[in-house]
Amino acid sequence: MSDLHKALGDISSIRRQMAYSTQFRGYGPATIAATGIFAFLAASSQSIWLTDPANHIQAYLGIWISTAVLSSALTGVQMYTRTRRMHSGLSDEMIHMAVEQFLPAVGTGVLITIALVRFVPAVFWMLPGLWQVIFSLGIFSSCRFLPRPMISAGAWYLLTGLVCISFGDSRALAPWTMGLAFGAGQLLVAGILFVVTPEGADEN
Repeated sequence: MSDLHKALGDISSIRRQMAYSTQFRGYGPATIAATGIFAFLAASSQSIWLTDPANHIQAYLGIWISTAVLSSALTGVQMYTRTRRMHSGLSDEMIHMAVEQFLPAVGTGVLITIALVRFVPAVFWMLPGLWQVIFSLGIFSSCRFLPRPMISAGAWYLLTGLVCISFGDSRALAPWTMGLAFGAGQLLVAGILFVVTPEGADEN
């Protein structure tokens, strides 16, 4: 029985190594582009219904967190079905690898949001920039199994995040600091996937 367990462990290890050396093709360009459109729509909604976000923190969070949840849900469902099709036998390992790479960034973003809102609301204006910087780190950590040009998307989010923080006040909460960063950023990611990944246009 111990030999069987050892053999199963060796097979599992081999599968993980294969997954780590395989380019992940679970992100579809059309779905990623849709999340960029969501960001533009959220920014438009904020510009219409929330003209003073600094004094309406909960409403601001409601707009952008709901947008993030919707985008994540859409991406997650599509990633699962696409990975099953693209990676077949390695799909479980590939999905686990993708989630494992991005989960620390997601967790950090959640904790920083709670900390700022709960303990230092006076510097709440920093949150959009911090979100963008953290998102860039998630992309950078995922670049080793994504197309090489994806590093430019990480650089985009890092740059927009730093610019947002450099505003130094509630101007960082303006609708298009988030809308432009994530809208254009996700369209950039979608464009890279469409051009670089052979199966990029396959959304069936």
